[in-house]
Amino acid sequence: MTADRRFPDDISGPFEVPPVDFVDRDDREIVIEPYDGSEAEFDALVEMYADFDPSDRAQGIPPGRESRIRTWLESILSEDCLNVIAWDGDTAAGHSTLVPDGDEDCELAIFVLQPYQEAGIGTHLIESLLGYGASHGITKVWLTVERWNHAAVALYKKVGFETTGAESFELEMAIQLADQSD
Repeated sequence: MTADRRFPDDISGPFEVPPVDFVDRDDREIVIEPYDGSEAEFDALVEMYADFDPSDRAQGIPPGRESRIRTWLESILSEDCLNVIAWDGDTAAGHSTLVPDGDEDCELAIFVLQPYQEAGIGTHLIESLLGYGASHGITKVWLTVERWNHAAVALYKKVGFETTGAESFELEMAIQLADQSD
């Protein structure tokens, strides 16, 4: 429940607001942009998630079958959610989303396609999403991560997330953002 969720006292940010262009560690030119709602971008995300390695799925997401991927994407690409996509040309290399949870906080989820992992895309994707969220007045963001996913935990800490709760197999982490809305 939102009222029970803890957030760090320290404010993180500001973060860069997309579009963000950078060259990843494998010398690919990556562009991070907000989801534009087009059928082409939706289809590119369906293709990305259909290619997603099942061993990298966590907490049941992303779904495995295309019909379930489409239904899941329809829910997180809705108008009340904020989404950014990392593009390598016309290929969706990664996607992150902020899903509202109550009145003032959002849950973050991030996915980077396997050939693009460990190239710095995840860091840029999270930071861009947090900047995009802050530019829309979002100041409290949380996530859950499997405690043995050391790479993800390290990434979240690097960006400014703090552990705020722990269950048997997952950590809850949270960040408080500076409001970057105009």
